[in-house]
Amino acid sequence: MADDFIRIRSISELHGGLGFDKPKHPLISVIDVKDLDHTKVAPGTKYSADLYYIGMKSGDCGMRYGRHHYDFTEGVLAFMAPGQVVTATGMGDFDEDYGFMLYFHSDLIRATPLGENIDSYSFFSYDTHEALHLSDAEKQTMADMVKLIKDEYNQRIDNMSQRVIVSSLELLLNYCLRFYERQFNTRTASNKDVISEVEHQLKDYYKSGQLPEYGPPSIDFLAEKVNLSPAYLSDLLKKETGRSAKDHINDFLVDKAKTLLLSTEDTVSEIAYSLGFNYPHYFSRLFKQKTGTTPQKFRTQTN
Repeated sequence: MADDFIRIRSISELHGGLGFDKPKHPLISVIDVKDLDHTKVAPGTKYSADLYYIGMKSGDCGMRYGRHHYDFTEGVLAFMAPGQVVTATGMGDFDEDYGFMLYFHSDLIRATPLGENIDSYSFFSYDTHEALHLSDAEKQTMADMVKLIKDEYNQRIDNMSQRVIVSSLELLLNYCLRFYERQFNTRTASNKDVISEVEHQLKDYYKSGQLPEYGPPSIDFLAEKVNLSPAYLSDLLKKETGRSAKDHINDFLVDKAKTLLLSTEDTVSEIAYSLGFNYPHYFSRLFKQKTGTTPQKFRTQTN
């Protein structure tokens, strides 16, 4: 059925659903795309897994990034965190001769440094169109790292296995951080368009008079306006400007507050409410954090 929903709770359930033998390791598995029975993937079915996912597929499948082609056609790497829901569209996007899907359970990295830092790899929360596009050399690096992990759990399971596998997985993720850094750099022109659009959306939101009723715009709101995920937008802004999405919103509010403090006789509380703050002391705290002085002192010192 097109509206079926399948939840996968473990590596064993994943293998069973794909018609594979029992996994060699209970908490991690690398699946070669060429080994998949494509009839097992029903288009329209919704899937959710209690697993982290890293998947490589061919990049020459006609996909685009916004209005732009992908940076490379050799390989595309996508990521998903546990609990995310995806809808199968069939296997047409995968090259039947090349590709891999790496799944691992959070129990694999629990009580390890990687487990403590996994949330810092924000690309697990990126949308599909924000995938990592690899050069041929980068694709080979990923393939080598995945082979190392697969060989480890296929050839031996001993007291050192988890440490070796987790260390290799962490190295793979750090390479992904490096490659995303390159991708942000190669997209500087389009990134600047995004930054301009964010500023435009902030101004429009202010002019629309929504602040008093709905409060400051959220990161989710801005991300939807520029067709990016909140995680990707935050990372893009941090890379290009050194300021997070939240900083952009707060800096915009403080800038408007400065104008109101100098151009009106409204009280600090009235200005706070007009900018969407339910509690004036939150506004005053933010203002002092950003300017080093209180709103009232700013008004008296500047006039």
